[in-house]
Amino acid sequence: MNDSSNILVFSLSGFGATVNYRVTLFSLTLLCYCLIVLVNVSLILTITLDQNLHEPMYIFLFFLCINGLYGTIGFFPKFVFDLLSDVHVISYVGCLLQVFLIYSNAKIDYSILVLMAYDRYVAICRPLEYHSVMSVRRTAVLVSLSWLVPLFIETTVISLTSTLKLCDSHIDKLYCENWSIVKLACGSTKANDIFGLIVICFYFCHALFIACSYVWLIKAALKSREGRRKFTQTCVPHMLCLLNVTTSLLFDVMYSRYGSASLPQNLRNFMAIQFLIMTPSFNPIIYGLVLQKIRNRMISLCSMAAPPLAGEEYSIELPNCSQSSPMPTLVAHCYPEDAESDCALNQQFVTHEGDAQQCFHS
Repeated sequence: MNDSSNILVFSLSGFGATVNYRVTLFSLTLLCYCLIVLVNVSLILTITLDQNLHEPMYIFLFFLCINGLYGTIGFFPKFVFDLLSDVHVISYVGCLLQVFLIYSNAKIDYSILVLMAYDRYVAICRPLEYHSVMSVRRTAVLVSLSWLVPLFIETTVISLTSTLKLCDSHIDKLYCENWSIVKLACGSTKANDIFGLIVICFYFCHALFIACSYVWLIKAALKSREGRRKFTQTCVPHMLCLLNVTTSLLFDVMYSRYGSASLPQNLRNFMAIQFLIMTPSFNPIIYGLVLQKIRNRMISLCSMAAPPLAGEEYSIELPNCSQSSPMPTLVAHCYPEDAESDCALNQQFVTHEGDAQQCFHS
């Protein structure tokens, strides 16, 4: 076949090694997909429902979770269907669409993590300027750019790939991947190679920016105990997510371009899909477990959704809020404010008689 217009479908040969494990893989994949949806939707709802979480760092995390759900659309539905199918093919247009969804998702992920690194740098190294630098308008602009730039880049990549004349329709993977399509070209792929190098350099600059920001963050954090506390609470989960995304993407790029065909098919399949599973699964879990404010808010929401058993009593000792007589035993819902907030602790509680009271400790 000498013209890409003659290629109507691509065959995905990676499924040949899954024939004997269809039901098991189908069950595990469905479970994994449900987990990804659950953890991402949980964080999205938590941030949406709590006004105290409507701050730049949590807004970036909100869109990181949105992107996690967006990326799964390009892989999981088709993958689950193919596991139970005897014919593993995908249309030419469907293949390009899958490439666009999967790799625009990866680029958006990295762009949002860069914004989170910048946010932490301003919060810790320039705390007095934080609210003026990370204004609502600037946050909106940064979020928009973190989506529009990767989408533009991936649109250009797909446009260049769609102009290639293909000599084969065999893709040795479980899903469509741009480099696998480019390798099927009959003619020159110089334009694709040059633009690919430009994209790699662009995101390498992202990595350098993150590295520089963390050098300054660590220097600032070592100067005070409060700085070390802020660094541990908010920067450690970001570093873990960044390591997760970076390792997964580098692994995918190196395997796609230089992977050996002599490796067992099952191992090659795992190497190909690990970044599609690990990144959207682990990022919200890391943030949900490590960030105290989100963790406590999620526990509070779960407690509100599940009322206590009959006769069960919850009590907590709180310091007096006034100079008057000691307060009675309280039924309390307490959660700490953000580290950067003016108040160190915001405790909301209700007395036995149901009177609403608030106690703010500066």
